[in-house]
Amino acid sequence: MNGTHDSKRALLNAAAWRLASALFERPKRGWSEEIASLAGEIDDPDLRRAAREAEGATEGLYLALLGPGGPVSPREIAYRPLEDPACVLADLTAAYEAFAYKPAAEDPIDHIAVEAGFAGYLTLKASYARALSDEEAASVTEEALAGFLREHLDPFARSLAERLAGSGTYLEKAARALAARAARERPVAPDAERSPRP
Repeated sequence: MNGTHDSKRALLNAAAWRLASALFERPKRGWSEEIASLAGEIDDPDLRRAAREAEGATEGLYLALLGPGGPVSPREIAYRPLEDPACVLADLTAAYEAFAYKPAAEDPIDHIAVEAGFAGYLTLKASYARALSDEEAASVTEEALAGFLREHLDPFARSLAERLAGSGTYLEKAARALAARAARERPVAPDAERSPRP
Protein backbone atom coordinates (compact mmCIF):
# COMPACT_ATOMS: atom_id res chain seq x y z
CA MET A 1 0.00 0.00 0.00
CA ASN A 2 1.19 3.48 -0.69
CA GLY A 3 1.07 6.48 1.66
CA THR A 4 -1.81 8.14 -0.21
CA HIS A 5 -3.95 5.02 0.07
CA ASP A 6 -3.09 4.68 3.77
CA SER A 7 -3.99 8.33 4.38
CA LYS A 8 -7.28 8.00 2.54
CA ARG A 9 -8.14 4.85 4.50
CA ALA A 10 -7.33 6.63 7.79
CA LEU A 11 -9.51 9.60 6.86
CA LEU A 12 -12.42 7.33 5.92
CA ASN A 13 -11.95 5.51 9.20
CA ALA A 14 -11.90 8.76 11.19
CA ALA A 15 -15.05 9.96 9.41
CA ALA A 16 -16.78 6.68 10.24
CA TRP A 17 -15.87 7.08 13.91
CA ARG A 18 -17.24 10.63 13.79
CA LEU A 19 -20.50 9.42 12.25
CA ALA A 20 -20.82 6.76 14.96
CA SER A 21 -20.25 9.47 17.54
CA ALA A 22 -22.78 11.85 15.98
CA LEU A 23 -25.46 9.15 15.80
CA PHE A 24 -25.36 8.96 19.60
CA GLU A 25 -25.62 12.70 20.15
CA ARG A 26 -28.99 14.18 20.99
CA PRO A 27 -30.70 15.28 17.76
CA LYS A 28 -30.78 19.07 17.55
CA ARG A 29 -30.67 21.77 14.90
CA GLY A 30 -28.28 20.77 12.11
CA TRP A 31 -27.86 17.21 13.41
CA SER A 32 -29.66 15.51 10.48
CA GLU A 33 -27.60 17.46 7.96
CA GLU A 34 -24.34 16.48 9.67
CA ILE A 35 -25.40 12.82 9.77
CA ALA A 36 -26.28 12.85 6.05
CA SER A 37 -23.05 14.62 5.14
CA LEU A 38 -20.88 12.19 7.11
CA ALA A 39 -22.75 9.18 5.71
CA GLY A 40 -21.85 10.37 2.22
CA GLU A 41 -18.16 10.40 3.12
CA ILE A 42 -17.72 6.88 4.51
CA ASP A 43 -17.62 3.35 3.15
CA ASP A 44 -19.02 1.48 6.18
CA PRO A 45 -22.36 0.03 5.00
CA ASP A 46 -23.65 -0.64 8.52
CA LEU A 47 -23.09 2.94 9.64
CA ARG A 48 -24.61 4.21 6.39
CA ARG A 49 -27.76 2.17 7.08
CA ALA A 50 -27.95 3.53 10.61
CA ALA A 51 -27.59 7.06 9.22
CA ARG A 52 -30.44 6.47 6.75
CA GLU A 53 -32.61 5.16 9.60
CA ALA A 54 -31.77 8.29 11.61
CA GLU A 55 -33.42 10.52 9.01
CA GLY A 56 -36.25 12.29 10.78
CA ALA A 57 -35.11 11.17 14.25
CA THR A 58 -36.36 13.35 17.06
CA GLU A 59 -35.02 14.45 20.38
CA GLY A 60 -38.04 12.75 21.97
CA LEU A 61 -37.12 9.33 20.59
CA TYR A 62 -33.52 9.78 21.69
CA LEU A 63 -34.51 10.82 25.21
CA ALA A 64 -37.11 8.05 25.50
CA LEU A 65 -34.32 5.49 25.06
CA LEU A 66 -31.10 7.16 26.20
CA GLY A 67 -32.33 10.08 28.30
CA PRO A 68 -32.07 10.32 32.09
CA GLY A 69 -35.30 8.36 32.57
CA GLY A 70 -34.79 6.03 29.62
CA PRO A 71 -34.25 2.28 29.86
CA VAL A 72 -30.74 2.30 28.34
CA SER A 73 -27.78 4.25 29.63
CA PRO A 74 -25.39 5.85 27.13
CA ARG A 75 -22.70 6.03 29.84
CA GLU A 76 -19.90 3.51 30.28
CA ILE A 77 -20.04 3.53 34.07
CA ALA A 78 -23.52 1.96 33.90
CA TYR A 79 -21.98 -1.15 32.30
CA ARG A 80 -19.17 -1.57 34.84
CA PRO A 81 -21.05 -2.16 38.10
CA LEU A 82 -18.16 -3.89 39.85
CA GLU A 83 -15.76 -1.01 39.31
CA ASP A 84 -15.45 2.32 41.04
CA PRO A 85 -17.03 4.92 38.72
CA ALA A 86 -14.46 7.49 39.82
CA CYS A 87 -11.64 5.21 38.61
CA VAL A 88 -13.31 4.72 35.21
CA LEU A 89 -13.84 8.48 34.85
CA ALA A 90 -10.28 9.22 35.98
CA ASP A 91 -8.90 6.77 33.41
CA LEU A 92 -10.92 8.45 30.65
CA THR A 93 -9.87 11.91 31.81
CA ALA A 94 -6.20 10.90 31.77
CA ALA A 95 -6.51 9.46 28.26
CA TYR A 96 -8.28 12.56 26.94
CA GLU A 97 -5.77 14.90 28.55
CA ALA A 98 -2.77 12.91 27.28
CA PHE A 99 -3.91 13.58 23.71
CA ALA A 100 -5.45 17.04 24.28
CA TYR A 101 -8.94 15.77 23.42
CA LYS A 102 -11.53 18.36 24.34
CA PRO A 103 -14.94 17.16 23.18
CA ALA A 104 -17.35 19.92 22.26
CA ALA A 105 -20.28 17.64 23.09
CA GLU A 106 -22.74 18.37 25.86
CA ASP A 107 -22.40 14.80 27.08
CA PRO A 108 -20.36 13.44 30.02
CA ILE A 109 -16.90 12.06 29.31
CA ASP A 110 -18.03 8.44 29.52
CA HIS A 111 -20.93 8.92 27.07
CA ILE A 112 -20.82 6.66 24.03
CA ALA A 113 -20.76 9.66 21.66
CA VAL A 114 -17.72 11.15 23.41
CA GLU A 115 -15.85 7.85 23.46
CA ALA A 116 -16.53 7.13 19.77
CA GLY A 117 -15.40 10.67 19.01
CA PHE A 118 -12.14 10.01 20.86
CA ALA A 119 -11.49 6.94 18.70
CA GLY A 120 -11.91 9.09 15.60
CA TYR A 121 -9.70 11.80 17.06
CA LEU A 122 -6.90 9.31 17.75
CA THR A 123 -7.27 7.88 14.26
CA LEU A 124 -6.77 11.37 12.80
CA LYS A 125 -3.82 12.13 15.10
CA ALA A 126 -2.06 8.92 14.10
CA SER A 127 -2.65 9.62 10.42
CA TYR A 128 -1.32 13.16 10.77
CA ALA A 129 1.78 11.90 12.58
CA ARG A 130 2.40 9.40 9.77
CA ALA A 131 1.95 12.16 7.16
CA LEU A 132 4.71 14.07 9.00
CA SER A 133 6.86 10.91 9.09
CA ASP A 134 6.72 10.99 12.89
CA GLU A 135 6.62 7.22 13.37
CA GLU A 136 7.10 7.44 17.13
CA ALA A 137 4.06 9.71 17.63
CA ALA A 138 2.02 7.57 15.24
CA SER A 139 2.94 4.38 17.14
CA VAL A 140 2.16 5.92 20.54
CA THR A 141 -1.20 7.15 19.28
CA GLU A 142 -2.07 3.83 17.64
CA GLU A 143 -1.15 1.96 20.83
CA ALA A 144 -3.33 4.34 22.85
CA LEU A 145 -6.22 3.74 20.43
CA ALA A 146 -5.78 -0.03 20.68
CA GLY A 147 -5.78 0.13 24.47
CA PHE A 148 -8.78 2.45 24.54
CA LEU A 149 -10.78 0.16 22.27
CA ARG A 150 -9.81 -2.90 24.28
CA GLU A 151 -10.42 -1.41 27.72
CA HIS A 152 -13.32 0.93 27.08
CA LEU A 153 -15.10 1.23 23.76
CA ASP A 154 -15.31 -2.37 22.56
CA PRO A 155 -16.88 -3.88 25.69
CA PHE A 156 -19.06 -0.78 26.19
CA ALA A 157 -20.35 -0.79 22.59
CA ARG A 158 -21.15 -4.51 22.75
CA SER A 159 -23.10 -4.09 25.98
CA LEU A 160 -24.96 -1.06 24.62
CA ALA A 161 -25.88 -2.96 21.45
CA GLU A 162 -27.27 -5.81 23.55
CA ARG A 163 -29.40 -3.41 25.58
CA LEU A 164 -30.73 -1.66 22.48
CA ALA A 165 -31.49 -4.93 20.65
CA GLY A 166 -35.14 -5.15 19.69
CA SER A 167 -35.80 -1.41 20.00
CA GLY A 168 -36.27 -1.16 16.23
CA THR A 169 -34.65 2.27 16.13
CA TYR A 170 -31.73 3.88 14.37
CA LEU A 171 -29.95 3.72 17.74
CA GLU A 172 -30.11 -0.07 17.67
CA LYS A 173 -28.54 -0.13 14.20
CA ALA A 174 -25.97 2.48 15.22
CA ALA A 175 -25.03 0.47 18.31
CA ARG A 176 -24.58 -2.72 16.28
CA ALA A 177 -22.48 -0.87 13.71
CA LEU A 178 -20.36 0.75 16.42
CA ALA A 179 -19.84 -2.57 18.20
CA ALA A 180 -18.78 -4.20 14.93
CA ARG A 181 -16.38 -1.34 14.15
CA ALA A 182 -14.83 -1.42 17.63
CA ALA A 183 -14.37 -5.20 17.43
CA ARG A 184 -12.77 -4.94 13.95
CA GLU A 185 -10.38 -2.19 15.00
CA ARG A 186 -9.51 -3.63 18.41
CA PRO A 187 -6.37 -5.74 18.50
CA VAL A 188 -6.34 -8.93 20.53
CA ALA A 189 -5.37 -8.38 24.17
CA PRO A 190 -1.67 -9.09 24.76
CA ASP A 191 -2.56 -11.35 27.69
CA ALA A 192 -4.52 -14.25 26.18
CA GLU A 193 -5.95 -15.14 29.59
CA ARG A 194 -7.71 -11.85 29.84
CA SER A 195 -11.47 -11.93 29.40
CA PRO A 196 -13.59 -9.04 28.14
CA ARG A 197 -15.73 -7.07 30.54
CA PRO A 198 -19.46 -7.85 30.56
